[in-house]
Amino acid sequence: MCLWRLDRNTMGSENWMKSVHDKKQPLFSFGLISDVQYADIPDGYSFLGIPRYYRHSMLVLQRAVQSWNNHHRHKFVINCGDIVDGFCPKEQSFNTVKKIAGEFDKFEGQVHHLIGNHCLYNLPRDKLLPLLKIRSSEGHGYYDFSPVPEYRFVFLDGYDISAIGWPRDHPRTLEAMKLLREKNPNEDKNSPTGLVGLERRFLMFNGGVGKEQMEWLNNVLQDATKSKQKVVVCCHMPLDPVASSKEALLWNYDEVMSLIHRYSCVKVCFSGHDHKGGYSIDSHGIHHRILEAALECPPGRDSFGYVEAYHDRISLYGTDRMQSTNMYFNNA
Repeated sequence: MCLWRLDRNTMGSENWMKSVHDKKQPLFSFGLISDVQYADIPDGYSFLGIPRYYRHSMLVLQRAVQSWNNHHRHKFVINCGDIVDGFCPKEQSFNTVKKIAGEFDKFEGQVHHLIGNHCLYNLPRDKLLPLLKIRSSEGHGYYDFSPVPEYRFVFLDGYDISAIGWPRDHPRTLEAMKLLREKNPNEDKNSPTGLVGLERRFLMFNGGVGKEQMEWLNNVLQDATKSKQKVVVCCHMPLDPVASSKEALLWNYDEVMSLIHRYSCVKVCFSGHDHKGGYSIDSHGIHHRILEAALECPPGRDSFGYVEAYHDRISLYGTDRMQSTNMYFNNA
């Protein structure tokens, strides 16, 4: 595995300049943003002491939508999760999620949402999914689509096995709590105190992908391989420990990536959740790009971007705090 710094000097490489000056038209383009986490409350701090700008994040989103619409060619937008913040007053949760979903809907095209932990702090799945226009059976938030024949996008539900979002007596809640009791001895299951290395991911604000979803993912990747499609996997939680903080990883990221590595069709994984952002290329040449959070933009700053997809690469063009990243494929 290798980790790439996300700074303008790195992006000044030969490949980046090739992309900038390449006259080929992309197959399509789309917008990207993550972790808006809006709430109508005063600014605060993360548990690490990083400032969070709860009201300003909506302005970041509004500027993002305006920018995406000005392009007049983006086929869709992906929100990598956490549409509102967990500190949003619970009596305001439904209307707040509806309000921010409405801001996304001002984009002149389709919007595809991922479920994040802060979404589930605010609303149960039966109320959340319809607001996000996620159509799936039995409250699941995973789905896929193909914007063009050459590409397929796969959206994982990282809180499939979770202590949040499902009813307390739901089998998926019980499975999650059993795992947390086994892996995390702390009374506060959101505390990583005493947990070592990658075990620090076993926190209540994370979750896992269940057996049925794994079978579904396998079938999707089989079909994409037969169809000779390039696959982009999206999950709120990161899937690669080199790109991510250990505390932000999907519980069974290793199981998911073991499955993904059986197929050469997967080229890029997009995630949110780890607000500082990150980027790596794993041992199989898959690019892992964690998006910088809109929530952590002080007034006047932004964090959003758009992607141009080609036969041989995906190029992310970031705005302000979201770093640009050029991702070339193996076996393109």
